[in-house]
Amino acid sequence: MTSHEIDYQIFGEELQYVEIELDPQESVIAEPGSFLMMDEDIEMKTIFGDGSKEDDSLWGKVLGAGKRVLTGEKLFMTSFTHLGFDKAKISFASPYPGKIIPLDLTQYGQKIICQKDSFLCAAKGTSVGIEFSKKLGRGFFGGEGFIMQKIEGDGLAFLHAGGYIVRKELSVGEHLRVDTGCLVGFTSSVDYDITYVGGIKNTIFGGEGLFFASLTGPGSVWVQTLPISRLSDRILTHSKGYFGKKGEGSLLGGLGDLLDGDGW
Repeated sequence: MTSHEIDYQIFGEELQYVEIELDPQESVIAEPGSFLMMDEDIEMKTIFGDGSKEDDSLWGKVLGAGKRVLTGEKLFMTSFTHLGFDKAKISFASPYPGKIIPLDLTQYGQKIICQKDSFLCAAKGTSVGIEFSKKLGRGFFGGEGFIMQKIEGDGLAFLHAGGYIVRKELSVGEHLRVDTGCLVGFTSSVDYDITYVGGIKNTIFGGEGLFFASLTGPGSVWVQTLPISRLSDRILTHSKGYFGKKGEGSLLGGLGDLLDGDGW
C-alpha cells in the first residue's frame, strides 16, 4: 500500500479547513459534503469505497462500499485528482466547531482506530474500513456499536472532532478512562474496553452515563472536549426553552427576555 504524498496547511481556529497541495496526478479522497473549494485543474470523481485498491474487481469495490454503510457512512466517497501540469490546491472544511487532526500514519503503525464520523479526508491509497469489536461490552455499551472505523496506510489522513483535542501518550500498562462520546481515536496498540461507572448515586444522579471507555497503553489516544452529540443536545434543550417561553410574569413579556439576554 503506497499513498500519494501530499502537502497541507490548516487554517482557522474553531471552524477550520485544511488546504491540500497536489502535484500532477496526485489524488485525495474525502467524505461527501466536506469539499470547500479547489483550483481549476482538479477533477472530482465519485467512487465506490475508498479507492485504495485500483485493481479490485467490481464485487470487491461493492464489498468495500458495503463496509462503509455498516459504519453509518455514505455508500460512496469522493476522489479529487490533479490533472494539470503545475501544483494545485483543494480545501476541505470541518462540519462543526472543533479541530482538524493531521495524522502521518507511518508514525502510528500505519493504522488508527477512530469513531465512525471523525474521518475527513486522506491521501489516495489510504484504506478507510471497519474495525469489529471482539468484546460484547464494547458493542452494547461503547456508544459506537460493535463497529468502529479503521484508517490504514502510509500517508497523511485528517480527522475532525469537536471542541479542543487532547492527545494522550500512554506508557505500557498506563490506564485512562474517558467518556465514551469524547473518545476520538487511538492507535492499534492500545487495549480498549468498556467499564461500568458503578454506584447507585452515580448511575441515577451522576449525569455522565453508565460507562467509561477504558484504555490501556502503550499507544496514543485522542480525546475531544465537545462531541457533536453533546453539542446538539445543548442546542436542542436551549431551543425548547426559548420557543416555549411566552413572557408570563413579566410586564415586558418577550421583550423582557430579549433585554435580559435570554432571547438569543
